Amino acid sequence: MTAIQQIPLKTIKGADASLSDYDGKVVLAVNVASKCGLTPQYEGLEKLYRDYKDKGLVVAGFPANDFGAQEPGSNDEIATFCTTNFGVDFPMFEKIVVTGPDKHPLYAALTSQQPKAQGDGDAFREQLKGYGMTPTQEPEVLWNFEKFLIAKDGTVAARFAPATTPDDPALVAAIEAELAK
Repeated sequence: MTAIQQIPLKTIKGADASLSDYDGKVVLAVNVASKCGLTPQYEGLEKLYRDYKDKGLVVAGFPANDFGAQEPGSNDEIATFCTTNFGVDFPMFEKIVVTGPDKHPLYAALTSQQPKAQGDGDAFREQLKGYGMTPTQEPEVLWNFEKFLIAKDGTVAARFAPATTPDDPALVAAIEAELAK
């Protein structure tokens, strides 16, 4: 078991948890938000989870209000939003901080193991600048819906930029490769 798998977490309902609960499975950890332009990715994440959960994939959602205050709700409000609007059945965790000095230990470990995201993060940064925002720089998480692929052994196998959709061929190929190991 790796250090990442031992980091204490709380489910969105407040129960103690850790990624060790998914030992031997591939985990796609995603920082999510309910009021973001990328929020429709919830639908694709749920489809990915349904398509691959019997093969050993777990999608794990980590609500965060770090970017544009796009996740203002309480854990209960977030859970209701996700199930009502997107039928989310994959595991959701309590709202956490994913950037800066107060970032959750899980995200400190994820960004340390995989400091650079695949995908077009540079174009996304330019887009944010066009909206008058100052984007984060690597290794920090860039925005909502950044994806970390955690291998069965608990190591971070890959990281994908926020605009990488759940059905993106590169993401799906990386998931399938990890599931095959």
